[in-house]
Amino acid sequence: MIEMPLWLDLLVAALLTLGALFALLGSLGLLRFGDFMQRLHGPTKVTTLGIGCIALALIAVRLWHGAVDGREVLVCLLVLVTAPVNGMLLARAHAAKGRRRESQQAPGA
Repeated sequence: MIEMPLWLDLLVAALLTLGALFALLGSLGLLRFGDFMQRLHGPTKVTTLGIGCIALALIAVRLWHGAVDGREVLVCLLVLVTAPVNGMLLARAHAAKGRRRESQQAPGA
């Protein structure tokens, strides 16, 4: 196994620590906020950054070892694109559900 230089070890350690911190903050936001729309904000924004940092650390290590074949970049791009889109779709479904409830209520009731 090829030994990595100190600067790369520090970079990977910083990215992994930052990614874990972002993921923890997103999870705490999910627990702390009360409303659905507020709860949706934590995991879709902050956790996406956490996963992105962890994926960048993996890419850095695999680049040093010469084993990058595109899968890491594809996973990173898919996570960074699908998590916010998923959050947007959930928010739209929640908003549409609220509008349906309002239109089903009898006027003047």
